[in-house]
This record gives sequence, structure tokens and C-alpha cells, in this order.
Amino acid sequence: MTEPYLTQPIDEQSARAVSDAGLRLAIVDTSDDAAFDEWIRADFRGFHSEHPKPELLAEARGYLRDRRTTAVYDDAIPDAGRTSPVGTVNSWIAPLTVPAGATVDSWAISSVTVAPTHRRRGVARALLGGELRTAKALGVPVAVLTVSESVIYGRWGFGPATSATGWRVDTKRVRWAGGETTGRLSFTQPDAYRQTAYDVLNRVMAGRAGEIALSPYLADRLIGPLTGTPDADKYRLVRYDSPSGEPEGFVSYVVKDGDDFVRHTVEVTYLAAATEAAYTAIWRYLLELDLVAEVSIGVRGVDEPLPYLVSDVRGARVASVEDHLWVRILDVPAALTARRYERDGSLVLEVSDDLGFAAGRYRLSVSDGSAEVTATTDAPDVSLSVSALGSVYLGQDAARGLAVAGKLTGDAPAFDALFRTSQPPLLSTWF
Repeated sequence: MTEPYLTQPIDEQSARAVSDAGLRLAIVDTSDDAAFDEWIRADFRGFHSEHPKPELLAEARGYLRDRRTTAVYDDAIPDAGRTSPVGTVNSWIAPLTVPAGATVDSWAISSVTVAPTHRRRGVARALLGGELRTAKALGVPVAVLTVSESVIYGRWGFGPATSATGWRVDTKRVRWAGGETTGRLSFTQPDAYRQTAYDVLNRVMAGRAGEIALSPYLADRLIGPLTGTPDADKYRLVRYDSPSGEPEGFVSYVVKDGDDFVRHTVEVTYLAAATEAAYTAIWRYLLELDLVAEVSIGVRGVDEPLPYLVSDVRGARVASVEDHLWVRILDVPAALTARRYERDGSLVLEVSDDLGFAAGRYRLSVSDGSAEVTATTDAPDVSLSVSALGSVYLGQDAARGLAVAGKLTGDAPAFDALFRTSQPPLLSTWF
């Protein structure tokens, strides 16, 4: 059955805007391999990737046909103008995990590119505005994306809602200090383990606010290398099973050569742990690998317990902390009632939104962790922009900083107490 979002027509407002600039906005027919290949090539070009070979194009077509794929064309370009996009985006509906383990439909946006030959012609504005209006028309309460540049998406009402940490561990300096581990670790192959890995990933994605349900494409690239992945022949996949034989985790990684054979570097592609037992067993395995001097891993939480598992906390250091998932609220009542809250209370929120989707004054009343949201004319307790609301929506500790910056006014402590969660949100992958 075709997903309804795949048949949603092009956004007319955006189509008119690019037409005024001499360009054309269109939905790509992903059943037309030639047209789809041109879109994929433009997407790769936009991220400075290699020219995709035929086998990579075939793989990408198979993985990405379930997304709504949009392009901007310049028909004035000789020959290629009608087929080679100068702007790209794709999108789909992905369940987003919110506090307490419920989910809300989110409009996931990816592959936003503009050809450098066509900058400053309103292409990005048309693409992003069109995506938000399409999501609103479909009744999707929230839009989400991960970003290459952090200065772009605030103008469309997105706010950074999760942070991700990268780590480097000096395995010559540290020893395992996390106690005894249980269960069984074993090497496996992606094709043999794939369905089991899907089940493990489903548990991981449902276990923490900020994670999204993964399509086969997003899951498969965590399990093993896709076509064209650098060092594909060096990938290793290790599974973890509980003492009773229940699959609970896996790690995929690459061992990088160095000048000294006893000082290899392990780069972790993804560590999936549905239980604490899986987490500790996998980390012990990584830290005790022979002929390895460093383990690096990215896209972990700000509350990562890794320093407590090693003998020297300075041997496990944070290499980076960055914004990761950005959230844009489109329907305030639907979004706020989808999540749960750790404290009860009532606040009147004044939400500003330059694009008009979410602007209004709302009373948020929380009882036994569940929310009721109604429109009101009462005086606001807190005033904030829709991007600020997106930043706190998943429970991130952001309200106090927003208040200091003047981006949230009113009773910031009460607002913070209501929205913040004891476990910070995390999105542990890219899309």
C-alpha cells in the first residue's frame, strides 16, 4: 500500500516562488530510474561525496523509494537542466520517541542540498517551507532533521533538541573497572544477523526520547557497510546475547592501521545496547582488544557512563559535544499531549512563530504525567519562540539557557521543572 505522504502534491506556494526565480519545483518519480539517479547524483554532489557508481545508484534507489523526493530544476540549463536538480530534499513520516516511551509522528527531512551554482535564489527557502507546509497539511505534529550546519534551520522554527558526544578512549592507559560482565559475545555477518539486529534496534529506538524508528536503509548502514563505504572490507560485527540467549546488542566497527602494529585504532560505527548488561559487555570487549591503542565512537549521550567503566577517567575523554536532532513543532496541542511529564503543573504558554504554524496562547495542564492543552486568553506565564519550544520538547536541559539569552521570558524555573526529564534525550544516529 502506498503511504499517503508519497501522493501529497507539490507545495504550490514554494512552486510559485521558485518559478518567479526562473526555476521549477517538482516531485521526483522514483519509479523512473533515470530521473531518480539524477536526483541521487545531485544529493551526493551537495555533500561533496564521490560520483556514485552504478551499483551504488541501484542500492540507493532500492533504499530510498519510500521517501517523498523533491527537486528544483533549472530548465534554462542546456541539455541537463530538465533532468539534473539544482536543489534536493526528501522526507517521510517517522515515529519519534518522546519522554516515557510513547511516540509521535514526525516529518523527517533529509538530503537538503542546493547547488553552489544556484545559491541566493530562494531554493532552500522554497524546499524547507514546502516541507513544513506539506507536513502541516498531512497533520504531522512535529518536523525533525539532523544538520550539517547549525546556523541554517532556526529561521524555519527548528530548535536543537538533543546533543551528541564523541569519545576517544586510550586503551593503553585504562583498564576495565566496570565489574563482571555476563552473556555471550560472538562474531557474525550482517546478512545472517540482519533481522535479529532490526529487533535489537527497535528496542533501542523505543527506549529513549529523541530516537526515531529506523527504515531499512538507516538500520542497515549501522549493521554493516553499504556499497561504496570506505574500508568496507575491514568492518567487523559482534553480537551480544544474554545468558539465556536473548539478543540484546551489537557493535559494528572498523580497525584502522597505524605506523605501529600494536597501536591500531578502532572506529565504532554503531553500538546498540538494549540492556545495561549488553552495554557493559560490549564496552569491555572494545576496551580489551589486543593490538589496539584507541577506541573512538560518536553520537553518544551527554550522560554517557563510560568514564565510570574505566580505571582512569582521563583515559576516556569527550572529543566533541554538538547539537544533533533539531525539532520543529507544527501542532502545539498534539505535540505536547503526545509526551509525558515527570512533574505535574499548569502553565500558560505564549508561542510565537514567524511562519504561523504553531503561534498561539495555550494552557498546558499536567496531571499524573499526562497533559491537556487548550487555547486560552489568560495572561501567559511563559513566552517563547517555536524554536525554543522545540529545544525543550524532548526533555533537554535548555530552558535555563534560553531564559538567560532572553529567548524565553516569564517563569523559567516552573517551565524547566515541567519540561525537563531526568534522562537527557538522545538520537544515536544520523538521517
